[in-house]
Amino acid sequence: MTTPSGASPEDDYWRRPPDQSPPDGTVQPAEGPGAGGPASGADVGGPGAGARQSGYSGPPPTTPPPPGWRPPIHVQVPPPRQLPPQDMAGLDQGEQRAQRLTYGFGAVAAVVLVLLTCLLCSRVIF
Repeated sequence: MTTPSGASPEDDYWRRPPDQSPPDGTVQPAEGPGAGGPASGADVGGPGAGARQSGYSGPPPTTPPPPGWRPPIHVQVPPPRQLPPQDMAGLDQGEQRAQRLTYGFGAVAAVVLVLLTCLLCSRVIF
């Protein structure tokens, strides 16, 4: 459930503090609820306009580097070396041996599991 004005006591912590009068004695106009948000246009006056409300005058000015500036280069990296040629027939042969070994272990594990299952079922039945 929301309140019609959109304001709730839980939101009070996140609200801006009320505007303070400037030290020169001038009075700023009071803002209604909802004013001062991004869509209200309160901070559109330029770089110093937002400073009036939040005390932030914006980022410091930056100067671009001189034209033609580059970081110093100390070491030239040698080009990459050529990899040795691969023995495709040997790779295929090794892969087939590994596959046979894996299937062999799987078959042994399956036989052991079937025997254990038969042993446990026979103890339950008899």
